[in-house]
Amino acid sequence: MAFVPGDWSITRSTGNIRYIGDLHAGTAPSYTTGIEFHRALMDFADAASDVGDDELAIIDNVPSQRGGVDTNITLLNGYNIDDTSAEYLYDTSITQSGGAEIYDGIQVFGNATSIQIIQNGALLANDFWNEAKMIAAVSDAASSTSHRFLVKVRTGGADIDGRRLIGTQRVYGTVYTEFVIGGGTNRGNNVLALTANSDLNNGTASGTVAAFSATLVNSEGYSNIDIDANGADEFYYGAWDISSPRTKNDLYEFTKYQQREGTAETIYGMNGDLFRGITHSVALSGGAGTWVQSETLSWGTGGTAGTGRLLAVDNLAGASATIMYIQLLTGVQPNANLITGAGAATGTAGTVTSRLLSLPYLGASTGSAIIGAFGVGLLAADAGVNDLITALDGVSRNPPNNVIFNVNGIVSGEDYVLVGPEAAGVLDTAQLTLLTSLVGAAETAIVCTSAIPVDTPASGTLRLQNDEGRYVKIPYTSYTGSTFTIASRAFNGTGDNDSATNPRSLFVTYIDKLAAATTESFTTVFNANRTLVVRRRYGGVAGGGPTVPAESTAVLTSAGGSVIPARAPDA
Repeated sequence: MAFVPGDWSITRSTGNIRYIGDLHAGTAPSYTTGIEFHRALMDFADAASDVGDDELAIIDNVPSQRGGVDTNITLLNGYNIDDTSAEYLYDTSITQSGGAEIYDGIQVFGNATSIQIIQNGALLANDFWNEAKMIAAVSDAASSTSHRFLVKVRTGGADIDGRRLIGTQRVYGTVYTEFVIGGGTNRGNNVLALTANSDLNNGTASGTVAAFSATLVNSEGYSNIDIDANGADEFYYGAWDISSPRTKNDLYEFTKYQQREGTAETIYGMNGDLFRGITHSVALSGGAGTWVQSETLSWGTGGTAGTGRLLAVDNLAGASATIMYIQLLTGVQPNANLITGAGAATGTAGTVTSRLLSLPYLGASTGSAIIGAFGVGLLAADAGVNDLITALDGVSRNPPNNVIFNVNGIVSGEDYVLVGPEAAGVLDTAQLTLLTSLVGAAETAIVCTSAIPVDTPASGTLRLQNDEGRYVKIPYTSYTGSTFTIASRAFNGTGDNDSATNPRSLFVTYIDKLAAATTESFTTVFNANRTLVVRRRYGGVAGGGPTVPAESTAVLTSAGGSVIPARAPDA
């Protein structure tokens, strides 16, 4: 777009060169390239006398020079622009005040219509480059250029955060992208590659997704989870809890909502539009004090200075911490520096490892499963066999196939539901056999003669045949191998605590309770199809009247299972 003389003024006494045309949203704002701007200034300077509000002529000093290429212009002899005037220039750098102040050019390749710039750990609030009339004037379809504009990168003789910039494209409903100018901008145009392609897994309206916050909760900080159910915990920098009726893709969309352009959400103490995830892991030694989750960190001086956000540390007690995970905010990564937290904890940086980022920070969605980003955790009960979760050790793991079995259509407070194993079409009360007798002691374990089936729920209830022949209900908190762990229970020969002398029978009751809702369910790890016996009886508590006992079988498969027991009044 050509230089419009009437849209600029030049003041001889101050050297001020100012844009005075229509603003971006006005009738006819004008935009000019750096080389057109320079040539127009020189045309004024070559004139025999100045005209109107352009006080520049041959009697004045030269106002500008071309720095070897058309995209590098230096203002000389006190001539200067201000931040507002810089908004109407593009395809150039402008250096002024003897090099003490620099605006560098940004050229964005891609199809984005709205982008943001992060500088010095903050989002630039004035995103004038997204104004429709500016985009129309400076974009170039032939080169896939969507935006061109200037950003001030040096002021008062000092570079702003080493002239580092991060460009982001986070328009909700698109695939988010970002591009980092990590080594600092150079004179001329500096490239950002930012696309805005449609995200087929992000079609839910943002207002709808906003309400998911009550059922999608992240425990921020260092979290231990046994995602692959191998008996050994891995560690993550958070643990997402997905509550019914939310799905994996709901979680994916919610994290996109948190990070969307213009968000007011807070993630690890930061505005979501600034949050990126773990950029570095840092080995620590010689620590002291207490780290505070999500605090701001700082280190170094001069060229070694930097700041970051603490996303997780393996021990909040500084003396015991050996590794922390951070998002770099400003400056350079720590390198043998003393790192100090806002809460005054300290630790010396050792090996620093850069980490690949994902957008959104959760990772990717297949529509039904999550391909997790580095260090993002899900509660084991919420993870499925098709998820791929990467722990802070960098290893990606598939969870076991956690499946849910539902008993639907029951009446709360009235129906008693029993779900147990099946054998030959009936309830298998001899699923397991007691190995160690339980007699006259505060027992904490029930040991069987064979291994407990691997598809037994992690905690729940069992029925044990006592010496009187009655099957008593006993809660268990966990199991391993052939042993159930139970709360201390005195088998003293009275009531439900009768002794049980081996070899007594016992069996797992997958559901064994008076209904507290219209659906009762259990979750377990799928191993193979299992046929279950489902009994619904009148509990006689709510007073709704007797019902005909119902019994049926159902199959728990790799997709889970469900059943609706028959229910009819017993006349």
